[in-house]
Amino acid sequence: MEHGDTAQLAAVVGALGAASVLLGRTRVALLGGFAALLAAEAGLGYAIAEGVRLGTILAPAALAAAAVAGALVAGAAAVLVSRPALVTPLVLAAAPFRLPLDFDRRHRFFVAIAEGGQLGRLLPLYAVLVAATAALAYRILRREPVAPLPTALALPAAAFVAFASLSLLWAIDLPAGTNTLAFFLLPFAVLVAVVARSPFPDWLPRALAAVGIALASVFALVGVFQAATRTLFFFSPTVDVANTYSSFFRVTSLFRDPSLYGRHLVLGIAIVLVTLWLGRLHLVLAAVLIGILFAGLYFSYSQSSLVALFVVTVLVTAVAGDRRGRQLVTVVAAVLLLAGAGAVAAAIKDESVRRATSDRSRRIDTAFEVFRQHPLWGVGLGGQPLASQRNAERFAQKPRFVSHTTPLTVAGELGLVGLLAYLALLAGAARTIDAVRRRDPALGLTLAAVFVALFVHSLFYSGFVEDPITWVVLGVAAGFIAARAGATEPAAILASRRAATASAR
Repeated sequence: MEHGDTAQLAAVVGALGAASVLLGRTRVALLGGFAALLAAEAGLGYAIAEGVRLGTILAPAALAAAAVAGALVAGAAAVLVSRPALVTPLVLAAAPFRLPLDFDRRHRFFVAIAEGGQLGRLLPLYAVLVAATAALAYRILRREPVAPLPTALALPAAAFVAFASLSLLWAIDLPAGTNTLAFFLLPFAVLVAVVARSPFPDWLPRALAAVGIALASVFALVGVFQAATRTLFFFSPTVDVANTYSSFFRVTSLFRDPSLYGRHLVLGIAIVLVTLWLGRLHLVLAAVLIGILFAGLYFSYSQSSLVALFVVTVLVTAVAGDRRGRQLVTVVAAVLLLAGAGAVAAAIKDESVRRATSDRSRRIDTAFEVFRQHPLWGVGLGGQPLASQRNAERFAQKPRFVSHTTPLTVAGELGLVGLLAYLALLAGAARTIDAVRRRDPALGLTLAAVFVALFVHSLFYSGFVEDPITWVVLGVAAGFIAARAGATEPAAILASRRAATASAR
């Protein structure tokens, strides 16, 4: 069987596995789904590792590294069996980090330290997910009950992941689709399934807020240090070139791109704003944290992050702020909108739309053309940049054709069917988060602020369904609803029994 056929077969198995772990309500369905996802990841890994010699994989150094990694994951799984409530904080803490490792068949052991400012995959997150999945499977085998996910979220999430997986059957860029499925969508389906079925103690929201703010603060301090020393740890080639020839120096902190860095700082600010308005954080401490985070955000020079911050600030203040705060944010928002509209109009008047939008208008046009040519089911997962490149009159590298607009990317790659599934996922997420807000206003508003920030940012930059934080939000919301449903079910059953007894008398 060829590697392409293996990837497509693995995609079908992965679609079934993702649907099973998200929709499953029995032990057999859940364990079978995890087994299917494991088989799918093995098949996708085999396709990605095409050309790698078996001797490279079985080399003593590679086997020793695998043994150490396996022992560490097994130890973590043992801890999570006895303390399953730690799963969600550990997943959040590991989610942003990418180790600087490069996987390539040309390397002696297939993996090597990345050079030139590159970052690898989400290896810390994958390790936590493997340990958490093993711990959950062990608990299920011990006959612990299987908590079902809220249907409003589980159904559209399963539909989107399954359809995206099946799109590898007609994908025009099979390697890109295989990577997206293996390293993002399938692991994120596992993330939601595991997080949503983990215990949800009363201290968990505070712990998650602390982890989120701490991570953002560390990223900001690293960014300020980079701005002061004009030294980057990780960076994409475009950032390196831009910093060489620009009058300002953009920092990336522990990421490879300023916009990804800025996005995480906006998420931290959103959490601080919610806790401040709801009286959960002292004003002085909140001011210090916001000052640190905004200082780090400033040196990213990320316009998309500033837009996301603006929308989140207005949203949080409108929902949780007092009357004076609402009035102030309304006036400031109106002034900024008018000023922004004037600046855009002046820029367009003096230069082309393409240049004024930093080439975003061309990317949007080319992505929409892909959707127009393939309106029903698109060109397959990961195929939009290649399809846009083929339509271009002038050749450029494939990354130059990434749309940086998630809805357009989904439309181009998955067509109208996938776009409807994506919109259903957004609607299901909104409905589930609103259900959380009705039961716990602080947690619900925090999840809503983070989710809105991610969505708004994804309108101007790639990475909504590929961002693990998106799926952490969905998992936490589903886990809260599932936990509260499980807590109230015995009381409801007892009440019904008492009513039946009374009527019998």
